[in-house]
Amino acid sequence: MKKILLVVLTVCVVLPLRAQKVMGFTASNAAKQLDWEKQFDAGLKASNQDAYMRFLTSHPHHVGSPQGKANAEYMADLFRQWGYDVRIAEYQVLFPTPKLLQLEIAGNKNYKPKLREQVLAADKTSGQLAEQLPPYNAYSADGDVTAELVFVNRGVPADYEELARRGVEVKGKIVIAKYGGSWRGIKPKVAAEHGATGCIIYSDPADDGYAIGDAYPEGGYRPGDGVQRGSVMDMPVYPGDPLTPDRGATRDAQRLDRSEAPTIMKIPVLPISWEDALPLLQSLKGEVVPAGWRGALPITYHTGPSNVKVHLKLAFNWDIKPLYNVIATLPGADYPDEWVIAGNHHDGWVNGAADPVSGMVAEMETARVIGELVKKGFKPKRTLVFCAWDGEEPALLGSTEWTEDHQAELSRKAVAYINTDGNGRGIVNAGGSHIFEPFFNEIIEQVTDPETGVSLKERKYAQTVVNADKTARAKLLGNKYMKLGALGAGSDWGGFLQHLGIASLNMGFGGESEGDQYHSIYDSYDHFTRFIDPGFTYGVTLSKTTGRTLLRLADADVLPVDFTSFYKTVSEYVTEIKTQLEKTRTETEEETKMRKEQLFELARDPKKTYQAPEAKEPVPFLNWGSLENALMSLKNASEEFQQLYEKAVRLPAGGQVSLNAILYKAERSLLQPDGLPRRSWYRHQVYAPGFYTGYGVKTLPGIREAVEQRYWKEAQENIERMAATLQAYTNQVKAAAVLLK
Repeated sequence: MKKILLVVLTVCVVLPLRAQKVMGFTASNAAKQLDWEKQFDAGLKASNQDAYMRFLTSHPHHVGSPQGKANAEYMADLFRQWGYDVRIAEYQVLFPTPKLLQLEIAGNKNYKPKLREQVLAADKTSGQLAEQLPPYNAYSADGDVTAELVFVNRGVPADYEELARRGVEVKGKIVIAKYGGSWRGIKPKVAAEHGATGCIIYSDPADDGYAIGDAYPEGGYRPGDGVQRGSVMDMPVYPGDPLTPDRGATRDAQRLDRSEAPTIMKIPVLPISWEDALPLLQSLKGEVVPAGWRGALPITYHTGPSNVKVHLKLAFNWDIKPLYNVIATLPGADYPDEWVIAGNHHDGWVNGAADPVSGMVAEMETARVIGELVKKGFKPKRTLVFCAWDGEEPALLGSTEWTEDHQAELSRKAVAYINTDGNGRGIVNAGGSHIFEPFFNEIIEQVTDPETGVSLKERKYAQTVVNADKTARAKLLGNKYMKLGALGAGSDWGGFLQHLGIASLNMGFGGESEGDQYHSIYDSYDHFTRFIDPGFTYGVTLSKTTGRTLLRLADADVLPVDFTSFYKTVSEYVTEIKTQLEKTRTETEEETKMRKEQLFELARDPKKTYQAPEAKEPVPFLNWGSLENALMSLKNASEEFQQLYEKAVRLPAGGQVSLNAILYKAERSLLQPDGLPRRSWYRHQVYAPGFYTGYGVKTLPGIREAVEQRYWKEAQENIERMAATLQAYTNQVKAAAVLLK
């Protein structure tokens, strides 16, 4: 024992002598930074996050609710106490709420759907009925339709192709779809494109109910009457207020007429529980669905149509409602016009403990402790801006309106945007601008997982390797570098990254919580503290992770960017699209040959309908030369810059100012002013939500989606457009390198 103790003591003496490098800092400033971060960690208190959550989740707090405003004022008061300059930015947005929700089986008086969730004694806030919004899909159309029912699985384009091959007609029908497989707004969008008159979406227990774990309140999973609320606004076209695209929804803003707003859904849509869905699914006739379409209900799933007609009648109050963004600012000591921005939304569909308050309270505690550090003498070089967004749930309203309202100023001043949202127990996940990939790896290597005692990076590596297939595993073993995901939609980075070209990160923890009550009345304080993050252990870990990220971006001598990571990532995207193109070519040629030989007709069961795929035109060969040349130019420039990067911290102050301006504005050169095809709001040419995926990202979307949709002329045009975009970006990298020579 004594020998071991001596070894440990020796290590403890030696370790501090090895200076720990921090990306973008001189050695002496790195030591100071690490000391501040140590004090930051020590100041974080889980009990504070618990107290914030108790207040913020005490009542439903959707857009325009009294509690939504009270929550904004509560947070604003706290930020002021912590030493921040605070303002509440108010916007006036279109936010429909239910006036009438009616669902019937024609002629069946025994079918009486609840269309509500029951009050539970184990969940103290579940009984606040007068304050709750009932389950509904915001921005659904008003409608009164009666029709037969058809089951469309997840309701994505491929599902309709399968139904067409089986001879199932959707036109004039009401469709019923399972949640999952895409963002919910894609389901009625695709249904309307195929001529459906209405859409019902339900939560199958195979996805988040008893097939996964015990239902709430015994366990954490969605009970039989649980319903997922949510927006169905066509956000892949543009997010934010439907009536004020590309401008802030101020009181005097010019507005579209509601009939002109392209993002409002064209058919009525209603979310229901699996208990309410079961009789509808039992009414379906027709063929048994493919194996991959089946859920966990005790029935045989059929495609339909139903042997009865379903009546769906919806009406909404189309009101303009106020929303309240809290903006708290800590001016930078040296570069007050360089802003490092953090944001999390504060509105919920009901009480919203996991989504979004768990992330919001971590941001608040981060801000509080940074305020304490300032009192001890910490002076961030750059301005820190903490934002609590309202209206994220309906359509990313608060963040979008604020970024649109301040886009000129943000384009000049914003260094980076760091987003968080719902948080839980588990392993770190992150996505964002790939210039930050090495920087984020440095962060997670220096934060400890609270349950295992290893670094966040070590846990992420273990999860990645264990969950990989055998082919990928061989390549991953020994490589602990964490790849950032690409950002599509789903939270508040869109206005910053995809509209204004502000480099962004999104981060959080999850995967090991015991259940989920997403967008339900049961997403409550009681549920969260039992099943999601008991003790706020990972709430504190999120604060440690985002806190380091913000502190280093705010105080770095030179911004911690790596252009080679971006080059490698874009190169991988190009390879993916080329591979997909060749796969499409091969499949098209094979299908054409099979059609000529009538193999589809000969292979099918003569007693069943199963049509051959529609004939497709041959896949042309695209010219990738300009894009390959642009990639090579970017490769050379980024490698040269990274070789010179270590010199940057030794530049005189004026040189660092000039260099940093190039570094944080480089992302702007990835924008095109007219945006993506058919959706000009999305200007970023590398990252965007998919037109038919919603939350899911499409990288190099102009090219990728054209290839997927077989728009060959458009694909070639976007190859040339991407080449020009990358060349403009490369010019910024070269300009940065010149300053270091």
